[in-house]
Amino acid sequence: MSIAVAPRHLRTLFLSDIHLGTRGSQVDLLLDFLKWHDAETIFLVGDIVDGWRLKKSWYWPQSHNDVVQKLLRKGRKGARLVYLPGNHDEFLRDYLGTQLGGVELVDSIVHETADGKRLLVIHGDQFDVVVRHAKWLAFLGDGAYTLALGLNTILNKIRRRLGFDYWSLSAWAKLKVKNAVNFIGTFENALVNEAKRVGADGVVCGHIHHAALHDEFGIRYVNTGDWVESCTAIAEHHDGRLEILRWSVIAKDAAYVLDSETKVDQVAA
Repeated sequence: MSIAVAPRHLRTLFLSDIHLGTRGSQVDLLLDFLKWHDAETIFLVGDIVDGWRLKKSWYWPQSHNDVVQKLLRKGRKGARLVYLPGNHDEFLRDYLGTQLGGVELVDSIVHETADGKRLLVIHGDQFDVVVRHAKWLAFLGDGAYTLALGLNTILNKIRRRLGFDYWSLSAWAKLKVKNAVNFIGTFENALVNEAKRVGADGVVCGHIHHAALHDEFGIRYVNTGDWVESCTAIAEHHDGRLEILRWSVIAKDAAYVLDSETKVDQVAA
């Protein structure tokens, strides 16, 4: 069922870690999200396509192509599309500084918000020691992560049949495991230090599948989250205000309201 919410036009939209080409990508939720959100500029902050997984086995259903087409359609209608490749779509780093189908490809960029804040936008894998210096270990971890996502998919099929909303097993585990929590903190600190080095007022990144928006390190740290576990995006409103959009939560609430209104109409009839 398509979710009914009020359409929103934003100044800027930040999306990352969609992982098209994998079974874990929540493309149905993303397509609904894109239907109800437009922006003057859309930053695709890496791992939009999962080249690692596609190299192992091809998986590209029509719904994944629909996501690409919907984004390109927004570009044709006037939105600026900026793609910052990550480690899973690193093959696109061979084309940095060019445009593909009207999409700008850059490694990093400084975005100025409506209220004058300068934000470094970068995927973030450049500051992940495992990805940079032990890629074999990153591939091993990716295999274990794919297994976890497979279990997550099965679990959520059961939850849907029982009438429960989407819930991420891997996101829950990530916040419960001490090493994962420590890694998130270390990653955030490294990205903030890079933003300070280039003279920015903050940083927007992805990579770790953990949406966040805070000033704990003295400047603004923003993580877009992902569309595998948390189904989140970052919105910049026309006054420069930033907001985490948790679409799985918004969609659930909207569906509840829509369902309640339908039941009321049925009773009234």
